[in-house]
Amino acid sequence: MNISLTPTRIACAIASALLLAFAAAPASAAPVKNIVLVHGQFADASGWKPVYDILAKDGYNVNMVQEPLTSLDEDVAATVRVLARQQGPSILVGHSYGGAVITQAGTDPHVAGLVYIAAHAPDAGESTASNKNKIPGQIRTVTTPDGFVFVDPAHFHEDFAGDLPADQAEFMARSQIPAAARVNTTLITNPAWRVKPSWYMVAKQDRAINPDLERMYAARAHSHTVEVDGAHTIYISRAKEVAAMIEEAAQSAGN
Repeated sequence: MNISLTPTRIACAIASALLLAFAAAPASAAPVKNIVLVHGQFADASGWKPVYDILAKDGYNVNMVQEPLTSLDEDVAATVRVLARQQGPSILVGHSYGGAVITQAGTDPHVAGLVYIAAHAPDAGESTASNKNKIPGQIRTVTTPDGFVFVDPAHFHEDFAGDLPADQAEFMARSQIPAAARVNTTLITNPAWRVKPSWYMVAKQDRAINPDLERMYAARAHSHTVEVDGAHTIYISRAKEVAAMIEEAAQSAGN
């Protein structure tokens, strides 16, 4: 039997084929809309304000963790509590020591991807201290008799916040939160960067964490890596670039 292929029948056949193709193709996941920001030592979550403003304006649901900086386990628990409040997956972002926190906390099923901003990313059996001993930075710290560490205020601007105005660095020096020394010696047990996609921003003039250590972390984790001019406080001074990397992670991890 001969079937006449009229233009109408051809158009219908093409439309049917396209519908079948779309039905068979897997649905593309929506971009991740939740962002959780984790600060490092000698600072608190208020330092994320410039990044928060950009991400919130762009429609992201942004929350900050206020870690107690009393132990790695307690800092991880504080992070997991914030993750648990989010509806859907989250991008977990860590600065400085906050990178160790997200490395340990990031195996949480709510986490879709990790972003490290001039941050530590230890492997299992490593600590931030053991890695800093191998590739030291230049930051000058003071340890209190009861075992808490802070940056010497006389050197805070040079060692921690060299890319910020002097008056801003002075305020941060006077308001810094000392961290229990043990947070730096606690070993990572289950590094999330081994099972989750990651992004890394290296601060090329960082004195708190040696930029070569940052590069090692990024290369080992196979992170999507960008290097920028800036000191340890690039999460403030380079907020636009930091926010752009976080948004890239949110777009990519959602697919």
